[in-house]
Amino acid sequence: MGTGRSMRFTVVVITRDRRRSLLAVLARARRIGERAGERPGDGPRIIVVDNASRDGSADAVAERFPEVTLIRSPRNLGAVARNLAADHVRTPYLAFWDDDTWWDPDAPDRAADLLDAHPRLAVVTGRIMVEPGAREDPIVPELRHSPVPGPEWLPGPALGSFLAGASMVRTEAFREAGGFSARLWLGGEEELLSADLMALGWHLCFAEDVVVHHEPSPLREPHLRRRHGIRNTLWFTWLRRPLPTAVRRTAGLLRTLPRDRVSAAALAEAAAGAPWVVRERRTLPRDVEARLRRLEASQRASTARRYVS
Repeated sequence: MGTGRSMRFTVVVITRDRRRSLLAVLARARRIGERAGERPGDGPRIIVVDNASRDGSADAVAERFPEVTLIRSPRNLGAVARNLAADHVRTPYLAFWDDDTWWDPDAPDRAADLLDAHPRLAVVTGRIMVEPGAREDPIVPELRHSPVPGPEWLPGPALGSFLAGASMVRTEAFREAGGFSARLWLGGEEELLSADLMALGWHLCFAEDVVVHHEPSPLREPHLRRRHGIRNTLWFTWLRRPLPTAVRRTAGLLRTLPRDRVSAAALAEAAAGAPWVVRERRTLPRDVEARLRRLEASQRASTARRYVS
């Protein structure tokens, strides 16, 4: 499975209880090889990690997409399911999809071309279009006008973090940085991995012509995602940022959080993880910290990602 240019990347999809949208996404992934003129089954390898779905997702994939490598996790691993998939990858790059996102047929090759051309580039994040209607996601202008400084050779604006469902990642870099943190599980999990990649000398960028579509599933747990997002932001801040920055950012977050049970639960979880955070704390190199500082103004002004639900 996988010939020619499609041998450069593996499509990785993680899923839980979204059978209908997952099957639609896999049908679109199948078309990548068809566009390249390859025989059925000779397109890019596709790995699906099913996070203990209860709606028959795994059985449906096995029946309708026999060419897909299906990994059935006995429990919900969250974002760490991507690490499990990466253990089975033999291609230079990982194209991370979600069960409600898909890429234009030529987008994976475009991203892989950029990674081929720039050996210290670890992540290419594409331009996200919200469906139905193909409206540009509100996060895209922030990516396009990122204030993060980067080397002149970067083929697009430098980023300080990425969106996993819309990014291609260099397999070598992903493994070197340790993949996604099992502690963070899901919800803003990219921030810690991005910082660790930059600390290792890797770079991230936005690519305008790598187009990714997102049709948000109605099957969501917004309160859980918000709780984990708040908790993970605090954990990342205290794991990697210098003490003055950590204090300032924590105070700013506390001022802006809704006063509700979700926020209270998130703060309690963050506090409960303090011993682990202290034990694992490792501040970033000065140049990486300087890059993240450049992001703070745009993060405060952002309307695309807020802890409300």
